[in-house]
Amino acid sequence: MTMLKETSRTFYIPINSLDLGLKEAVTSAYLCMRAIDEIEDHDDLDDKLKIELLVGVHQAFQSPNPMAEIQTLLSPHKAVLPTVTMQLDEWAQLCPTSGAPIVFHYIAKMSLDMADWVQNGWNIHTEEDLDRYTYSVAGMVGEMLSELWQWHDGTTSDRTKAIGFGRGLQAVNILRNRGEDLKRGVDFFPDGWGMKEMQQYTRRNLQLADSYIADLKEGPALKFCKIPLALAHATVNLIAVGGNKLTRDAVLKIVSRVSG
Repeated sequence: MTMLKETSRTFYIPINSLDLGLKEAVTSAYLCMRAIDEIEDHDDLDDKLKIELLVGVHQAFQSPNPMAEIQTLLSPHKAVLPTVTMQLDEWAQLCPTSGAPIVFHYIAKMSLDMADWVQNGWNIHTEEDLDRYTYSVAGMVGEMLSELWQWHDGTTSDRTKAIGFGRGLQAVNILRNRGEDLKRGVDFFPDGWGMKEMQQYTRRNLQLADSYIADLKEGPALKFCKIPLALAHATVNLIAVGGNKLTRDAVLKIVSRVSG
């Protein structure tokens, strides 16, 4: 939970309030995904090594002994990889045994997709390209969460809307990080798109996310989803008027309001 708090103020609060079992599964999934995301985005790794590591993670999570394979894969690079990545095997072990097949499936899938995006240089020219990218890094997170809700207490949800939930949150990040991404030579905006078009794309997916949580029954899934979605709406509204990042006070007020 300490690492989770250090890596995401957005998700620490809703994850920390989940039921036991589900809390460990979602924490495990988030930190595993953060670990591989740090490989994809690393400034000091060349693309060849990024691909090698991401494909290696994919293979490890499909193997009979993923923990040992992860350690073997990552240990030669401990001087350059961040702590959250070097502890990938620990985050994987945190997941309850019965939920691990769900989490491991999506970590493997995301790792391979990330390797493909590194291979093609994150080339995004059309809205279809953007949809593929936002699915790879966030839409499938929505799918995974839907499977975890059902695993935990039988909560059913719409998987298509779940993808919109993930996509909407990622699109907010793309808007917010526009300047930083361009500085590192990555452009997630399709050809001819400006902030207006990306905001429209974001709001369309956030509408799907609204519909997704409207369908959820009262319980931990709904309680969890309300917080990051409310923060996403507030952030895109702030960006629309020239801002960028919610203040800590604004975040706490939103969390308090949606948590009741």
